[in-house]
Amino acid sequence: MNTARTWAVALTGVDGHLVEVEADLSNQTPEFRIIGLPDKSLAEAVQRVHNACKNAGLDLPRRRLTVNLSPASLPKHGAGFDLGIAVAALAAGGSIEPRSIAATVHVGELGLDGRIRPVPGVLPAVFAAARAGFETVIVPHANEAEARLVPGIDVRAAASLAEVAVWHGADVEVPDVDAVDGAVAPVEQGSDVDLSDVVGQEEAIEALIVAAAGGHHLLLSGPPGAGKTMLARRLPGIMPPLGEHEALEVASIRSLSGDRIAALGRTPPLEAPHHSASAAALIGGGSRAARPGAIARAHGGVLFLDEAAEFSRVALDALRQPLESGFIEVHRAGFTARFPARFQLLLAMNPCPCGNHGVRGAACVCPPMAVRRYSTRLSGPLRDRIDIDLHVARVATSSATNGGRVGVTTVQARERVLGATQRAAQRWESTPWRRNADIPGTWLRQGELRLSRATRSPLDRALERGSLTLRGYDRVLRVAWTMADLAALERPGPDEIGRALHLRRGLS
Repeated sequence: MNTARTWAVALTGVDGHLVEVEADLSNQTPEFRIIGLPDKSLAEAVQRVHNACKNAGLDLPRRRLTVNLSPASLPKHGAGFDLGIAVAALAAGGSIEPRSIAATVHVGELGLDGRIRPVPGVLPAVFAAARAGFETVIVPHANEAEARLVPGIDVRAAASLAEVAVWHGADVEVPDVDAVDGAVAPVEQGSDVDLSDVVGQEEAIEALIVAAAGGHHLLLSGPPGAGKTMLARRLPGIMPPLGEHEALEVASIRSLSGDRIAALGRTPPLEAPHHSASAAALIGGGSRAARPGAIARAHGGVLFLDEAAEFSRVALDALRQPLESGFIEVHRAGFTARFPARFQLLLAMNPCPCGNHGVRGAACVCPPMAVRRYSTRLSGPLRDRIDIDLHVARVATSSATNGGRVGVTTVQARERVLGATQRAAQRWESTPWRRNADIPGTWLRQGELRLSRATRSPLDRALERGSLTLRGYDRVLRVAWTMADLAALERPGPDEIGRALHLRRGLS
């Protein structure tokens, strides 16, 4: 029998699809061909596999070798198929045992010297193999720690093709080679900053705690030097730690981005793209392989857009779909990649291009038309999706120079946030949701959770006079419920409704 089969994984976004790698030898003019919609880098695997096998002491037979990647209709990309193609080709030629490779998934890129190089996306690839019922997967040595994060599957890490061939019964000497190492795992963000570093911004700190406790989107507007960026950088540190499933999703996205994952991080990520970033940089994509953009990399954490008014209108409006649906889709010819994108949006902007409009003691040089144009850079639909719209003023001298007063620390704020999230989770335990920000408005406006008419009267008046849309009405209710959770109240009262309206750009 001149046919052998093994398995590899094709990634479309964070979704992995098992691909059967078939190798067949025929008595025709010697040739090595790969079929099944390979991209350019995968088509070049012919030369990589040929040289790697030769340098590992495992020559391929001089016959026509055809490798088919099935299903043929699924686009395949990247060099992660090299190892599967090599072992299938060697098994078809009789160098290794075909039965041994038939139930094993192979992931890895081959170097010309026969060493196995790390590839991005190993974590979602191993997840896909585990979900499909496979028990063994072979990965590059540099991706071992990442692959072992998936429970219930036997992970074998290899440094060279010869090592893999010996595992499958080949009679070849395993050379003593240095394993190809990958990039250093990134350090968790936010570990070196504390909320107590922020002075004189008690209202903004309280708004930050409310946002963290309920998962609410936040807009901070104010002059330069008011502390908007300092506040934003400290938000992930007071948010609840990531759960097991969410941490795995975050790690999978980081793996697809090319980061080396050594352990599951529990601190929510902070993604802060520059204001010159394009819509494609936020959404993600690529001509053949879909890579996650800033929106997907912020999944489970915070997407911070500093100088939000300087972003292009197209880039800002790209946020609207993931803010509502919790995912982002990248459409390309032949495939659609879908990434999870449940994040908290934090925007920071100045009051005008020069930053001094309305600032006491400062002169604004912007003409009135420029000020109006700048303030409308954020579209109405995007602003309507913001739960908390807060103006941040510059710190007074008395607050900045008072060394005896210690502000709220990150640990203290996190304890308050955890208490509030636990109360919310208990209230919503019979529903698919756990955070107040995710609750549909109909649940809060109708049924047993509906507030009394006296309690919600300021909110009803704001809706009647057009100060709020119905979406804004629901968002104020969600913020009020979060404030009630922070105060350990059973349900919001007039004070919570009034404060929530005030945080909605002073609508109370």
